[in-house]
Amino acid sequence: MPLLDKLYFRFRHFFASRWPQGYGFCENHKSVVKFLAAGCVSGGADLVFLYFFHGLIHWPIVLATSVAFILSFVVSFGLQKFWTFRDYSQKKIAGQLFLYFLFAFISLDLNGIFMHFLVNRFHIWYLLSQFVVNLFLGLLNFLVYKFIIFKSGHRDEINHPQKAIA
Repeated sequence: MPLLDKLYFRFRHFFASRWPQGYGFCENHKSVVKFLAAGCVSGGADLVFLYFFHGLIHWPIVLATSVAFILSFVVSFGLQKFWTFRDYSQKKIAGQLFLYFLFAFISLDLNGIFMHFLVNRFHIWYLLSQFVVNLFLGLLNFLVYKFIIFKSGHRDEINHPQKAIA
């Protein structure tokens, strides 16, 4: 962990010295920036896992996609729980994982419903529709994670300040 901390603080100092306005914005909206970054990392992990399983070792596409989804889901959960929302509680991890998984499927259903209405009923271009739906679901996910699934993170941060590194 000391190596990661060292790299993190080097990056933070570099960013703050080169772009102070951007650094200030990111510091003021840290959990949102982390939420977005964690989403990008887990999305990238999904693509890397899919390429590995299907492109390199030639698993069938459905199997490769399923395994890649499961692994990127674990990456996403870990990043959101421990990094974005700084929830270090181990006691509630099973329940949080269940809620996180349940809400992923609720989001998938909502995505389909909203896309159906925007594209088929209101005749909005499908890519614009998906962009709008993604913004809405991203906001909804952030609020659910922050206030329902990982709501105790800030209390645990007080109990474990050494783990509360930005």
